[in-house]
Amino acid sequence: MDELSYKEEIEELQNEGDFEARGDALYMYHEDDAARLEWAFYRPSGSHPAQIQDKNHLVAIMAFNHSRLGALERFNLISSEIINDEKLRHKIRNRSRMLFRAMIDNDFEDLVNVLKKYPVFSDLAYDQMINGRIWNETYAKPEYASEFLVLSEAYLDDALRKGLKRKLQPVNSFSYDEAKVYFELLESQAQKLHIVIREHYANEFEKWLQKRDLHPLQKILWKKNIEQLRSE
Repeated sequence: MDELSYKEEIEELQNEGDFEARGDALYMYHEDDAARLEWAFYRPSGSHPAQIQDKNHLVAIMAFNHSRLGALERFNLISSEIINDEKLRHKIRNRSRMLFRAMIDNDFEDLVNVLKKYPVFSDLAYDQMINGRIWNETYAKPEYASEFLVLSEAYLDDALRKGLKRKLQPVNSFSYDEAKVYFELLESQAQKLHIVIREHYANEFEKWLQKRDLHPLQKILWKKNIEQLRSE
């Protein structure tokens, strides 16, 4: 059976109402790697999680690239043999770049978990942190931003600090109550926060405080707490 025969079979199935279900039944666990490879590409709702775990690395790579699962789920499913092999890892690099962009544009929890499992992607995370565009207003949680800095210690430079700070929650427009709640969160986590995160928020709250018309005693207390956060 030539290489294109499975493609032709699959294209014929597309006219059927139960296309995906029939395709899964026919090709998901087909004994021929080529059939499974084609189905990982053509499956209409994106590849199935089982395909990312296929015994054949090329099938798994195709499934990884065509999956609609989130980044952490994909990296948890794919074989570490693929990640640890430079040539195979290169085959998922473009998709990985997009997934890291999405994780950096989120709260950093998935980002940290993926980097803990696969530190080989630290260079990709660095690149996306300093060059990736910000698409939404989901800010990095301080504790995960701190973990990211620890994991990225070898890459920690001014460009990375600047890129990360773009992803931290702005405080300049906070009301008094909003500022109080967020500052209390930082205080509760202070001992776990990286010095870069503590200094950033100390500076930002100092700027916030300068613009607020508060009672002198309130300002004194705020200044004391801000300095304590900085030096925790």
